[in-house]
Amino acid sequence: MSSSTTPLPAGNSPARVLAASLIGTTIEFFDFYVYATAAVLIFPKLFFPASDPTSALLQSFATFAIAFFARPIGAAIFGHFGDRIGRKATLVAALMTMGVSTVLIGLLPGYETIGVAAPLLLALCRLGQGLGLGGEWGGAVLLATENAPPGKQAWYGMFPQLGAPIGFILANGSFLALDHMMTNEQFLNWGWRLPFIVSAALVLVGLYVRLKVTETPAFNKAVQHNERVRAPMLAVLREHPGALLLGSIGSMATFVLFYLMTVFCLSWGTARLGVPRDTFLPLQMLAVLFFGLGIPASAVLADRLGRLRVLIGVSLAIAAFGFLTGPMFGSGNLWLIGLYLIIGLALMGFTYGPLGTALAELFPTSVRYTGSSLTFNIGGILGASLAPYIATSLATTHGLAAVGWYLTIAALLTAAALAIAARRIASYNVAVSPAE
Repeated sequence: MSSSTTPLPAGNSPARVLAASLIGTTIEFFDFYVYATAAVLIFPKLFFPASDPTSALLQSFATFAIAFFARPIGAAIFGHFGDRIGRKATLVAALMTMGVSTVLIGLLPGYETIGVAAPLLLALCRLGQGLGLGGEWGGAVLLATENAPPGKQAWYGMFPQLGAPIGFILANGSFLALDHMMTNEQFLNWGWRLPFIVSAALVLVGLYVRLKVTETPAFNKAVQHNERVRAPMLAVLREHPGALLLGSIGSMATFVLFYLMTVFCLSWGTARLGVPRDTFLPLQMLAVLFFGLGIPASAVLADRLGRLRVLIGVSLAIAAFGFLTGPMFGSGNLWLIGLYLIIGLALMGFTYGPLGTALAELFPTSVRYTGSSLTFNIGGILGASLAPYIATSLATTHGLAAVGWYLTIAALLTAAALAIAARRIASYNVAVSPAE
């Protein structure tokens, strides 16, 4: 019998579990996206002054990428403790790491004040964000899925995934509100700092909710049966390299799609297509609503049809979507740009919703925190870390159609990896549900 069928322990109600998994990832992604938005609008001017605006933007994107390379390290560190001492305590530590790093960014002086130390400190704080999010995501997914009743794994697993669109809307909404409340000079001088500093209050709320949750039944069962391993990361690398590789490539298109739709489109749309910032941000936020709607819809399909089957189908749809980049986004027409963002982020919801559950199911309980976290975050390196940089370079030298080809190729690689993973599971007659 799957560990997910173990009854919930006393006091660990479904509502509390789902709230804890959702609020934590919402805060983490809010912090992460606040940085992504500032990397486009603020940091090139404040931390990377250069005569060429494109060079400053690319330097800012380079610090943006640091977090994605830090995330697998965070996954290994927090995953080790998550598989050794438990999901709950590790999730609290990950949230603290992310929260402190974000608040410090809001307090950093700029290049004009402390010179080259400013971008170096910014990069260090971005490293802390990456470490925290690397440890957060896997634990939040396991908190939900390891408490799920039979046949509801994808539905429970989509709740932490909802933190991504909610966090994005809160992050962009805060910048949009500040943009309307103050002058451009005030916003650049100190207003941009407020979302980073105010996130401290959100972290305190998240910690309160997390501390009320008890350990997951699956982890308690692993402790009772003495199933924990001494070095979870080494066990993943030695015993599950195929799952790690296929899962990482199988996550790639999700990351490429999201950061093209958000960071790259915001940058290119405002700087090159001439769409005003206060017009583009609401347009993007509207499209993110479709991202959020796609997550529960895909979870329902995934529980009925199978997680990998749904992910393969959506990956092929993303590959086809890539061909719309030049004609729709490059048109400069607000209606076509808005429709392009809506389609892209709706597809993002359909691929992101079942992803956490699917990756968790590739690994047994004893290494599931480490395995799923490493897989997701290595996928982030492959798909997201350099996506804005690569897309900006491609668009500058070859046009927006080349950005679409980049997305199409990533989606086809993802579909192939997921198809191989599905065949491996079928060949070993392993049910698509959390392993014992």
